[in-house]
Amino acid sequence: MTTAVIVGSGPNGLAAATVLARAGVDVTVVEAANQLGGGARSVESPLAGLVQDHCAAVHPMAPASPFFQTLDLKAMGVRWAYAPIDAAHPLERGEPGLLRTSVRDTAAGLGRDGARWEAAFGPLAREFGRLSPVIMSPMLRVPRHPLLLARMGLVAGPPPALVGKFFREERARALFMGVAAHALQPLTLPLVTGIGAGIIIAGHAVGWPVVEGGTGRFTDAHIRLLHGLGVKFETGVRVNRLYELPPRDITILDVHPRAAASILAEQQPQGARRAYRSFKPGPAAFKVDFAVDGGIPWRDPEIAQAGTVHLGGTAEEIIAVEGQVAAGQMPERPFVLVGQQAAADPSRANGSIHPIYAYAHVPTGYPGDATEAIIAQIERFAPGFRERIVALSTRTPAESAAENENFIGGDILTGAKSPLQFLLGPRLNAQPYDTGIPGVYLCSAATPPGPGIHGMGGFNSAQRALRYLAQGSAPKIEVYAP
Repeated sequence: MTTAVIVGSGPNGLAAATVLARAGVDVTVVEAANQLGGGARSVESPLAGLVQDHCAAVHPMAPASPFFQTLDLKAMGVRWAYAPIDAAHPLERGEPGLLRTSVRDTAAGLGRDGARWEAAFGPLAREFGRLSPVIMSPMLRVPRHPLLLARMGLVAGPPPALVGKFFREERARALFMGVAAHALQPLTLPLVTGIGAGIIIAGHAVGWPVVEGGTGRFTDAHIRLLHGLGVKFETGVRVNRLYELPPRDITILDVHPRAAASILAEQQPQGARRAYRSFKPGPAAFKVDFAVDGGIPWRDPEIAQAGTVHLGGTAEEIIAVEGQVAAGQMPERPFVLVGQQAAADPSRANGSIHPIYAYAHVPTGYPGDATEAIIAQIERFAPGFRERIVALSTRTPAESAAENENFIGGDILTGAKSPLQFLLGPRLNAQPYDTGIPGVYLCSAATPPGPGIHGMGGFNSAQRALRYLAQGSAPKIEVYAP
């Protein structure tokens, strides 16, 4: 029987296991941690009874991903939940920018920029069913819809700082820049807009949902599905070299490229190994989970209806602080992303106590404590927040890296999403999942299309592995200790 071993159980590893198991491959997933799921888990933090997402929280790219289209979420017991407002960007002066699923409703709240917002994102959102398979596939290929991709390139190609000038009012500029900041890169670089534009377009097509009951509910359901397909799991197993694995036909690595280079060692061609070892981490996230009595007292009450809130002030301020972070400097007022998942899913709360998820963008490996900076940034737009905090827990960049080795220096995106790394993955190759060793593939968030629970790195790499098997001459991989 054809066999496969998958190293790592994040969303991409589980997606790869699904594709292979459905094709009749005998699959084993090995995971270094004692718990499966990588960053796609839920925790009770900082108080029992409050459901918090560990890392992956809001999922605009998942509902329309080709992999998710193969899943019967209803049969799996998984439901999407939607906040009345997908994302909000409050300002100290003037009205906030509000991102709603409806392009028209979003445009109606952006004053003079409404028509410009609708022109930039409306046509692409309406074509998202055709666009999503293109942008979730490797870029070094002839696209199926070149004109559609070219139209997206008009928005996604220029630097966010330049695209922002297209809008005349601060609420539209700030709303756009706050979403663009998800890339955790300098907003003056070309192609960095790709991540922000992608999730804006996806949001207007399918919304920014959360998983009802927590992201971990999807992961748990996915694991049950895999058990039903005969997939075997081993936790607490660290793989240091290929020769530690049993003989198999296929190996798929849901790990950071640097870890892959170590695992593959001398078996990997020198050029590929050099590229993997030099794959750069990006800035980090300093996370705080809050238990807040009555939720956050936003100055503008409408912000309480948003599932995601971006706190960074004006577009110019966001550009400046993201540049500082990329340069290794900790800003006084960092960009902060706030998750109010209970706005979409009230089951996350415990009575009047709301779970609030927040993280600040900080330099790679930042050794300090950003808790006060996060609280101060929330207080800036919600006076009285501090008094409502019942409990909190923090996760530093070092703790993130220790818990998940894909998060080097606290980089939760598994590698800097600089223009080339975002588009190409760890090396210049038309097949970004190939490691240079026949039958061995990389599928982590370091590969296109990047982070998220959409599973497309795993889906694409497993499809690549099946094509390899279909050649009919795939030898059993037996790599021995030197």
